[in-house]
Amino acid sequence: MRTQFSARYKFTAVLMLAAMLTPIFTIGASAQQMIQKFGAKALTENQKILHVLNRLAYGARLGDVDRVKALGINKYIEQQLNASSVDDSLAEAKVKNLNVLQMSNEELFAKYPNGQAVLRMVGQRSGLNKGDVAELKKKNKVKGTESAVATDGAMPQEKNGPAMMIPDAKEKPDADVAKLSDEERRRIQKEVADIYRENKLGRPQQISQQLNASRILRAAYSERQLNEQMVDFWTNHFNVYAGKAATRWFLPEYDRDVIRPNALGNFKDLLLATAKSPAMLFYLDNYQSISPKTQQNNGRRNGMNQQLQRAVNNPQVRERIKQRQGITDEQLNARIAKMQQNPQQQQPNKPKKQQRGINENYAREIMELHTLGVDGGYTQKDIGEIARAFTGWTIVDPRGYRKFAGNDEMTNNRAARQARQMGLPEDAPSGTFYFNERFHDAGEKVVLGQKINEGGMKDGLKVLDILVNHPSTAKFIARKLAVKFISDNPSEALVGRVADAFHNSKGDIKTTLRALFTDKEFFAPENYRAKIKTPFELLVSALRTVGAETNGAAVQALLAKMGEPLYGYQAPTGYPDMAEDWVNTGALLERMNFSVALASNRIPGTRVNLSKFEGKNKQEVLGKAVALILGGEISPNTKAMLLKQIEQPLIEPKLGMASASDDAEMENASTMMMPAQGQGGGKRGGGQQVRLLAPSGNPDVFKAVGLILGSPDFQRQ
Repeated sequence: MRTQFSARYKFTAVLMLAAMLTPIFTIGASAQQMIQKFGAKALTENQKILHVLNRLAYGARLGDVDRVKALGINKYIEQQLNASSVDDSLAEAKVKNLNVLQMSNEELFAKYPNGQAVLRMVGQRSGLNKGDVAELKKKNKVKGTESAVATDGAMPQEKNGPAMMIPDAKEKPDADVAKLSDEERRRIQKEVADIYRENKLGRPQQISQQLNASRILRAAYSERQLNEQMVDFWTNHFNVYAGKAATRWFLPEYDRDVIRPNALGNFKDLLLATAKSPAMLFYLDNYQSISPKTQQNNGRRNGMNQQLQRAVNNPQVRERIKQRQGITDEQLNARIAKMQQNPQQQQPNKPKKQQRGINENYAREIMELHTLGVDGGYTQKDIGEIARAFTGWTIVDPRGYRKFAGNDEMTNNRAARQARQMGLPEDAPSGTFYFNERFHDAGEKVVLGQKINEGGMKDGLKVLDILVNHPSTAKFIARKLAVKFISDNPSEALVGRVADAFHNSKGDIKTTLRALFTDKEFFAPENYRAKIKTPFELLVSALRTVGAETNGAAVQALLAKMGEPLYGYQAPTGYPDMAEDWVNTGALLERMNFSVALASNRIPGTRVNLSKFEGKNKQEVLGKAVALILGGEISPNTKAMLLKQIEQPLIEPKLGMASASDDAEMENASTMMMPAQGQGGGKRGGGQQVRLLAPSGNPDVFKAVGLILGSPDFQRQ
C-alpha cells in the first residue's frame, strides 16, 4: 500500500520547473503583467495592505489583511516602527529553550569549547611541546572519526597574521620534533573525550544551529515583523562570516546585544556597537591591529629556555617555575627533556616571527560597506589613518583558550601570564571587548580632511562621528533601504528625500524608515510585487502563509540549499538584495524543491495543516490556494501553467521511502545534500545532509499549494 502511495503521489520538482518557471520567471515579467492587469491606477486598499505586509513583514498570514484593515495601514506602520510596544510573547516562547541565546561569549567558550583549546590543554598537561600538539591535530584531521574527538569545532587559522592574544597560535612544529606514537595519540584522544564527557561539554556547531533556528523562528512568529526585517537588513549590512575561526562563538552576542537592540534605534549607536563587537573585531582582524611602535617581547621564549636550563641544577629556580606555572616535578622534567631534545630552539639567530602591525581590513570596510559607500569620497590615505585610530580595539582571549569547563590550574596560570604579557586584565572575561592603550597609535590622524588627536579610544569614537555625519553616509544608507523596501532601482529623487530624513534626524532609523514608507513612491503601482524574495524571505513567508509549525532545525539546510545559509557569506558585503543575484535555473529549482517539501510535510520538525485548502475537485483546490496564498491575484502566464500542471500525473522521484512513525521516518527517510554554513570554498558554503520524510496529506492539495509557493507570483513581494 505504501509503495502504491509513493508511486502515485510523490513527484519531482525538476520537470515542473522546466515546464512552468523557465519561460515566465524573467526579471520584471510577472510584475509587468500585474501592472497591465490592474492598470496604472493607484493600488486598491487590499493591494496596499498586501504590499505593506510583503515589505514591512514577511508576508501575510491567514487573517492578517483583515486585521490591518481594521487597524488602518498608517497605524499598522507606526505600530511596527515602535516595536517595543508590541507584545511578542509567542516568538519568545518559541526560542526560550535555545540556551545559547542567553549565554555570554565566555560561557559559550566554556560550554562549547574550541576543540583546539582542549587539545592544547591536554597536550601541555602531558608534557608535549607545541610541535607534538600540532602533529596530533594534523593526524586527527585525516583520521576520520578520531578527529571529531580531539578537534571538533576547530576552525582554520586565518591568513591575515599571527594571533595576538595567543602569541604561539600560529607556530609550526620543527622538522625534527619527536613523533608521537599511536599509543600516545590514542591516550591523549581518550583524555580529551573524557573531558568532554565529565564536564558535559557541547560541540561548537550547536551554537550556529541554535542561533540560526532563532532567526527563523522569530522571523516566522514575531509580531514585531519590521524589527525582524531590519535585523536581517543590518545583519547583512554589517556582515560577519561564521566560518572564520572563532567567529561563531561571538555571533549569539552579536545578534542579541548589537543588532537587535539597535535595529530601529540610531545608526551611530549601531555603528559603535558593531565596531566594539568581538564578532566584527575578529572577522575583520582589527583585534590584531596594533601600532608598529609597540615594543614586542621577542626574547620571551629564549628567556623561558634559559630558565629551564638553570632549573636543571638549581632547586630554587625549579620551585619558582613550578609555583608560577602551577606544574608538578614530572611536568617540569618533561619540559626540560623536550627542550634538551630540541637544541635549535635555543639558538639566538632563529628566524624571527612575522611582526604584527596595523591591519586595514576594518578601516576599509567601515567606509566602503558600513558608511560612505565605495564612491563616498575617501582615499587610501583615509583608510590608513582610520586603521591607526582603531589600533588597540581588541578582544580578551579571542579563541577561548583561557577558560573552559575542565581547565586545570596549570592552564589557568599560563593564561593569566599571557594576559599580563599582553597588558590585559587577568580577570576580564574571555571573548570580550577591551581597549589596549599599549597597542594604540597615539599620533595625530587626519580623516576626510579632519584632524583627530583625541587620544586613546576617543580617536576611534571621533572617526565614527565623522563618518555618521558625512553626507555620503546618508545617501548610501538611504539607497540600500530603498532597494530593500521599494525596488531594485529606486529613483534618485526618492533616495535624496530619504537621505535628507537620515541626515536631519542624525541617523535616527525610525525617522528614516517613516520617510520611506510615507513617500509617494512606496505605493506606486510599478513597485507592487516588483521585488524578488531572497531565499530567507521565501522560506519565512511560506511558513507564515500556510501556518506551518516548525522547530527551525531542518529548514536551515533547505535554506542553505537555496543559497542563503545564515551567517554563511564569506565576503564582507553580505548577501545581495537584487533579483539578478537570485534568479537562475538552479536557484529556482531549489526554491521549488523547498516549496514542494513544505507543502507535502517532508521536512523533519516542520508540519503544515492544509485542510483550509480542501475542495471538491482540483480546480476548486487551486482556486482556494490562489485566494489564500496570493490574495486572489495571479498573472495570466502563471495561471495557465498552474491549470496545466494541476491535471498532470504525479511523478515518482528517486528518493527513499519513510515509515509512518516519526522515529521510523527519521531512520528511513530519503537524504538530500544541502550546503552547510561555513564549509567548502564557495562564498555560500559547502554541504551537509538533511533527511526528507515521506509525503503526507491530500496529494491534490499539497500539489496545488506546492506549485503556488514555487510559482513566480509567490516569489515576488
